[in-house]
Amino acid sequence: MADINILAPFILSFEGGFSNHPLDKGGATNKGVTIATWRRVGYDKDGDGDIDVDDLRLLTDKDVIERVMKPHYWDRWKADRIKSQGIANLLVDWVWASGAHGIKIPQRVLGVKVDGIVGDKTLAALNNSDPHALFDRLKNERIAFIDRIIAADRSQEVFRKGWLRRLNAIGYGSLLHNGEKLPRWFKA
Repeated sequence: MADINILAPFILSFEGGFSNHPLDKGGATNKGVTIATWRRVGYDKDGDGDIDVDDLRLLTDKDVIERVMKPHYWDRWKADRIKSQGIANLLVDWVWASGAHGIKIPQRVLGVKVDGIVGDKTLAALNNSDPHALFDRLKNERIAFIDRIIAADRSQEVFRKGWLRRLNAIGYGSLLHNGEKLPRWFKA
């Protein structure tokens, strides 16, 4: 079964630190966590009575993994029940980057009800598919999704190269952490 400890360092390697890019629709972000997401988590990290950008700036890797990634993204995909680590990596990273689209588009590919909720039927269809063929199909769907985002809003073109570099760092049996020359291998 898939293991978050393989994926989490990969995601964090690409997220970097605090950012508030004017074209980023997520607004202020630290380690990949938007201010809106941190407010949903509901943790006033600095204890000043409100949850704001000051709290976001204080996030640690542990905060991101334990308070955000695991409960809101990994568990949303029920990834502990996904047999293929490679598939789990691709899917959880997709939902991390794109919300419900990272579930609904794979559900369409799998031929199950497209509702954005991972249940037993979605997991069965996923785990009963040829994992390598499914990985390739999902990766192609994610590239097409990126292209649709940019076609709908040309201002997002500025992010395309980085989005594709990150996506291409996810291999069926490997992850290439940001800045590394050689991939880290795992059993797909």
